[in-house]
Amino acid sequence: MSTTNQPLNDWINEVAKLTRPEQVIWCDGSDSEYQSLMSLMQDSGDMTALNPDTHPNCFLHRSDPQDVARVEHLTFICTEKEDDAGPNNHWMSPGDGHRQMDDLFDGCMQGRTMYVVPYCMGPIDSPLARCGIELTDSPYVVVNMKLMTRMGAQALARIEREGSFVRGLHSTGELDPDRRFIMHFPEELAIKSYGSGYGGNALLGKKCHALRIASWQARQEGWLAEHMLIVGVENPQGETHYVAAAFPSACGKTNLAMMIPPASKDGWKVWTVGDDICWMRPGDDGRLWAINPEAGFFGVAPGTSESTNPNALAMLSEDAIFTNVAETYDHQPWWEGLSEGEPATDWKGQTYAPSNGPAAHPNSRFTVSMKNCPSYSDQAEAPEGVPISAIIFGGRRERLVPLVMQAKNWQHGVLLGASMASETTAAATGAVGVVRRDPMAMKPFCGYNFADYFTHWLSIADSASYPPEVFHVNWFRKNEDGAFMWPGFGDNIRVLEWILDRCKGRGDAIETAIGHLPGVDAIDTNGLSIDPQTMADLVAVDIEGWSEEIAQIGQYLDSYGDRMPERLKQTCQQVADALAVQS
Repeated sequence: MSTTNQPLNDWINEVAKLTRPEQVIWCDGSDSEYQSLMSLMQDSGDMTALNPDTHPNCFLHRSDPQDVARVEHLTFICTEKEDDAGPNNHWMSPGDGHRQMDDLFDGCMQGRTMYVVPYCMGPIDSPLARCGIELTDSPYVVVNMKLMTRMGAQALARIEREGSFVRGLHSTGELDPDRRFIMHFPEELAIKSYGSGYGGNALLGKKCHALRIASWQARQEGWLAEHMLIVGVENPQGETHYVAAAFPSACGKTNLAMMIPPASKDGWKVWTVGDDICWMRPGDDGRLWAINPEAGFFGVAPGTSESTNPNALAMLSEDAIFTNVAETYDHQPWWEGLSEGEPATDWKGQTYAPSNGPAAHPNSRFTVSMKNCPSYSDQAEAPEGVPISAIIFGGRRERLVPLVMQAKNWQHGVLLGASMASETTAAATGAVGVVRRDPMAMKPFCGYNFADYFTHWLSIADSASYPPEVFHVNWFRKNEDGAFMWPGFGDNIRVLEWILDRCKGRGDAIETAIGHLPGVDAIDTNGLSIDPQTMADLVAVDIEGWSEEIAQIGQYLDSYGDRMPERLKQTCQQVADALAVQS
């Protein structure tokens, strides 16, 4: 392959001159290319074929032990003005960012191959899809991009038609944590990543392009690029409504996106459009329409099981890449949560010993095409996307936050998203279990100042005359004994039923200071062994606790200074006033 796009050719030549690869290969996205790269990595030891009888065409990759998660503290937004990046991002000037990265890239591909990877984020003919080119020296990146994006000849053809693309440059470098940085240049639509082979740092179409760069593009162009799943919920009458939901990483997005309703909810079905990223734009009909820019899943393996997510488990039996999971004696992938098998070697490739810690890394991953999923919806390829009826925010909160609540209006819904807080997980480096504010689940991913981001969210109601209803959920409430109060998983369909009823103007709800909450009997609990008092506790409002929470939210909004939209601060104060009346 080659290109008629001269700026693209010039850029590739510039990068090749800087990095000095042994050869440059254009990737066409073909199956034969994929198999050839897999054979290359098996020969080098970077990839191991798994049991061909139980897991045909499945492979195991082991990362460097110091390269197993996103590195938020080494991720920068490089804008001309520091305030445009905001206090929610690490900032560096574009000049300093380019100099620092180019020093690292100097000669880094000597003796290696540079792969040119054209890709399209979104259905290839979608008006909302956006294209990019990743230059990388990692064949692991190439095969993952094959599964995660529309990669190859078709993407290059679209780039040549449109002329524009996001430029991504990546090298694994020496995998030295002290020489590892991910730099984003949103004003240039460019990304530079060095020193990591981990997916979130190296698959530049994913978080780097589809969220950090795309969120900047979305504000300029009047749409939203969000860390959200997209799921179709079909009721027994055959009506399907689409929901977008934002949860921090490893907080159940994939489980919700592939949910199987319990037998007691006969006639309900769930269709998977996407499990991680959602791009939404106002349509001519006044509603928000959404596409999933990805074509595959890069999911967390531990905890994925027959009981938690049978659809995910079913799709992993063939044509999948596993990263940092354990391996059984008969070469099947294994991780904590599986009911069958036992680990022979751990994620580091060592003989498994419980004293050495988990067999699979807590952030071990699987990569697989969306079309492998039993609940896959062909609407994932619809060029115009799907209409969104509800937007749901959520996170892990052991206390205070009710099972579900509905925003009073769009402005209040933006506050619910902006004030999200959740306990941290193993998806990022750092302490686990710490409650932190994570607006719209975008704290690690928003490519500009959160204050401007909230302003942009508020403005969507000006261009979408029928915006979705907004809700907040919390599957993770615990009782005094530390046990989860809500069964979760497939039974979350019961909460979605109430949410969709509310979207249609039905469903029992009680107006409170913090939003509309379901009455004790509003959510169907038929078939559940859950007592009325537990349900009452799940939808109760702790006035004192919420008064403290809303005061903290107000302080958080104030921390962004004059750029924080006054409308959002006023909405926060209205909630505080309503709580004061009830105290």
